[in-house]
Amino acid sequence: MAGMKFGVVVFPGSNCDHDAYHAVKHVLGENVDFLWHKEHDLRGVDVVILPGGFSYGDYLRCGAISQFSAIMKEVIRHAERGGHVIGICNGFQILAETGLLPGALLRNRSLKFVCKSVHLRVENAETAFTRRYTQGDVLHIPVAHGEGNFYTDSETLRELEENGQVVFRYVDADGAVTREANPNGSLNNIAGIINRHGNVLGMMPHPERAVENLLGSADGLGVFASLVETITGSVPVLS
Repeated sequence: MAGMKFGVVVFPGSNCDHDAYHAVKHVLGENVDFLWHKEHDLRGVDVVILPGGFSYGDYLRCGAISQFSAIMKEVIRHAERGGHVIGICNGFQILAETGLLPGALLRNRSLKFVCKSVHLRVENAETAFTRRYTQGDVLHIPVAHGEGNFYTDSETLRELEENGQVVFRYVDADGAVTREANPNGSLNNIAGIINRHGNVLGMMPHPERAVENLLGSADGLGVFASLVETITGSVPVLS
């Protein structure tokens, strides 16, 4: 089967770029390049990863400055052509700022930075990012953010739910949606969404930090493995 290539964008302040690189290169064994924010070329990558961190120091607003970087112009073109993009944590915030995904990420309900492992329920297992899961699977994946509170207007929220665009939802260990299981106050316990075309995913939890059992969970590996299967047609062998 033909191979594929991931690209991890590096902004000033990114701090999960090497985690994403490790997940793709050393755990999955796929090709991956770092893409500097000043570049104008995606180098033929199939999947763009916008990693977590504090791009441009989160000055002005999370992700607000990153949307104007040279590389993001190329990422937007890539997405508009149907190319796959995944934004994780700060990457999700950037996708919301560019308009590639609806809504906004507000301050956490607690007004405190939250860093802990949470449970997610797979709401849609038919996307390019979740085909290695089964609907209803409960995953154990960490979060680390101060502005992860997903918010949108009521009409957009209704459309997201009805169109199956809610991909991950915060739940308890038994898979139940509760207020206590929600680390940030996100509407409807939403942890991750896709665009209408299904090629752009934003999620606040960090799947790249949950790709090996040594780290406490390998539940996040399915996100990257799903993309490999979607694009190459081959099924990655996961240990």
